[in-house]
Amino acid sequence: MSKNNKNSVLKSILASILGLIVGLGVCAVLFIFVLLPDTYEIPKTHAVTSSSTIGGEIDVEEIKSKELSIHFLELGNKYTGDCTFIDVGNVEILIDAGSRANSVPTIKSYIDRYVDGALDYVIVTHAHRDHYAGFATSDSVFDYYTINTIIEFANTKQNKTKGLYKKYLEEKEQLVEKCGTNIYTALECVNGENGAEREYDLGNDVKLQILYQEFYERDDAPSENDYSVCCQIVQDNSKYYLFTGDLEEEGEYSLVHSDKNAGMMHQVERYELYKAGHHGSKTSSSSELLAAIKPKNICVCCCAGSSEYTSKNENQFPTQQFIDRIAEYTRNVFVTSLCIDYSKGEYTSMNGNIVVSCNKTDENVTINCENNSTLLMDTQWFKDNREMPEAWKT
Repeated sequence: MSKNNKNSVLKSILASILGLIVGLGVCAVLFIFVLLPDTYEIPKTHAVTSSSTIGGEIDVEEIKSKELSIHFLELGNKYTGDCTFIDVGNVEILIDAGSRANSVPTIKSYIDRYVDGALDYVIVTHAHRDHYAGFATSDSVFDYYTINTIIEFANTKQNKTKGLYKKYLEEKEQLVEKCGTNIYTALECVNGENGAEREYDLGNDVKLQILYQEFYERDDAPSENDYSVCCQIVQDNSKYYLFTGDLEEEGEYSLVHSDKNAGMMHQVERYELYKAGHHGSKTSSSSELLAAIKPKNICVCCCAGSSEYTSKNENQFPTQQFIDRIAEYTRNVFVTSLCIDYSKGEYTSMNGNIVVSCNKTDENVTINCENNSTLLMDTQWFKDNREMPEAWKT
């Protein structure tokens, strides 16, 4: 074969190989973009309602610059519990310190970023471990801060001679000796007795108000939950934020209808924020209460889907009944934690630590979540375990 013929054959072979490569490349592209299912598209999520602004990750200095910030804490374990920190300039409030004694380092680490040397007010809503364990341990929250005033439950079924409640009483006694702390019950606050006040001026045109509910004066409550201290933060007489501990439906009715709360509740059409009663249980956040406050935003302190209290999915927090009732008023519902496997102690953040902040001149509150800002209705847990209420479908 001549040299020219050899070159011609070689060129033909190279051209064929090149054509094959190009053809395979085109097929691969078509397969990826046409034949493969579109598995990598991030699903669209619902926007929050216009009554709120969703911020990015928590910026401590930015939050500290706000006239009011309310923090719902994760507690460092698989258990459901409550701990709410409120910062108003140089005044700080801690409501509860659950869920277990080992939550204390987590709580301290978080609030140390904001506390200016003292906790001005500590509110202990009721004597259940998931709300007051952090006050009833040898490594107590009380050991780390100067506490000026404690406002606590007026009644309890707990035995003062043993267990957590005995330790709580001991810790309080030591605190009084160390700091001269004022200790009042919620009923004393409502009645203005023994130096207690119904309303506390926190500065920045922000007030703390102790609300009345009838179980402050009754010792026949069906459960410890019913003794919960209820309070609200009022900002510039125009923005209201409600906290009811684990109060159940009967107590909520008295909260809404009692003449003793006249001039405090029902002063605005809608509350900016409601901390979900009893972790989003079916026995709290009643229709009666929700109709009275019409909350724009709801934060749920719980480990969603945990079997800590019940193995029945429908009764695990947050429950379907709770979701159905709140859906009429808002879809802005945020949850601190998520249970992965309770038996193995596995949990993770849902929204994580949640911060609601606002200046009195702001039109809307701002909500920052440490993990993500996904609404409850858009989480995979919700899609797998709960049904979408009609109000959230539109």
